[in-house]
Amino acid sequence: MKRLSICLLAAALCFGSAATLASAPATKTVEAVYQEKEQLKDQQVQIRGKVIKVNNGIMSRNFLHLQDGTGQQGSNDLTVTSQETAEVGDEVVVTGTVSLGVDFGSGYMYPLLIEEATIVKAK
Repeated sequence: MKRLSICLLAAALCFGSAATLASAPATKTVEAVYQEKEQLKDQQVQIRGKVIKVNNGIMSRNFLHLQDGTGQQGSNDLTVTSQETAEVGDEVVVTGTVSLGVDFGSGYMYPLLIEEATIVKAK
């Protein structure tokens, strides 16, 4: 009986850590998010980069533009929405959900957007 309990406990611990690993957001570069956007749609990603533009309080959210030195013109700048904010020049790690074809109306159409992100200053 003792051996069975130990086996069940070990299996539960292994399953729990596998589930934790499976739910962790994928760490990507800006360029990789553009290249893999179809596969990443509706998934959480984590990107480290530099804030190059901030627009706070637009449509009840903050818009940040993030670059990390990867990508070409047109695929080197990610737009991120968040309830949190940062300053231009901050090095940050953002974790958010990849959304495609987001249309806020009035001409605000985003083919690729990282939404509902958390923002942490990079160390």
